[in-house]
Amino acid sequence: MFTSFHEPANEGLRLLYSYDAYHWTDLNKTFLKPEVGTQKVLRDPSIVQGPDGTFHLVWTCSWKGDKGFGYASSKDLINWSAQKFLPVMESEPKTVNVWAPEIFYDNEKKEYVIIWASTIPFRFAKGIEEEENNHRMYSITTKDFETFSKPKLFFDPGFSVIDAVIVKRANKDYVLVLKDNTRPNRNLKVAFAKDALGPYENVSETFSPKLTEGPTVVKVKNDWLIYFDAYGQKIYSAYKTADFKTFKDVTAEVSIPEGHKHGTIIKVKRRVIENLLK
Repeated sequence: MFTSFHEPANEGLRLLYSYDAYHWTDLNKTFLKPEVGTQKVLRDPSIVQGPDGTFHLVWTCSWKGDKGFGYASSKDLINWSAQKFLPVMESEPKTVNVWAPEIFYDNEKKEYVIIWASTIPFRFAKGIEEEENNHRMYSITTKDFETFSKPKLFFDPGFSVIDAVIVKRANKDYVLVLKDNTRPNRNLKVAFAKDALGPYENVSETFSPKLTEGPTVVKVKNDWLIYFDAYGQKIYSAYKTADFKTFKDVTAEVSIPEGHKHGTIIKVKRRVIENLLK
């Protein structure tokens, strides 16, 4: 499954499905209409399935102004819980934005990790970007979506960073795929850690073209596929890697429905897809 949305992001959650992770089909309907946040949009939907089978979804609900993001859960991706607004940055009143929350289940610690990008003007070294575009990654953890840890700075690579996603290769072996949001780069890099919460180090050189964002990663046999929005080329791209050191462009081998935007890929039981197709 591949979570999705269409611009201008006010219609709600879309879902794509695939049996090989290369060729994707749009279910061609919306499954959750956004109700929370100042702008009530649903952008950058990120999903994970917990050990009890429940799907947990988080999303960007405003471009600017909100101090949090949207959350809902479902057993079948059809019937959803009441939506919640999680005000994760309310303790930082100067926060400009809360963008692209990504949810990850840490099976070593039996908890959910949510990371996102926020800008707090004049908090970090300015670099090239304007103060209101100088993002860093933050995180919270939860076991039950009722109580949450206090938000913490998750990743500060010394430049504006957004759209980071955690990938687990093995116990004590994690990769962070991220967007360097500084001009003129605006492209994708990776970093490495021994814990899901970091610290992530050894930030790589870029592996993608300029003007790319919104990565998501899925393992297919012995390789990892990294999908991302190559918005500079107005296409959705995919790269393949076995080690997150060398990357091969496989965009010509994948098919993505037109209009698809930044989402997350997860593996589900075939019966989940069959139920959605009824």
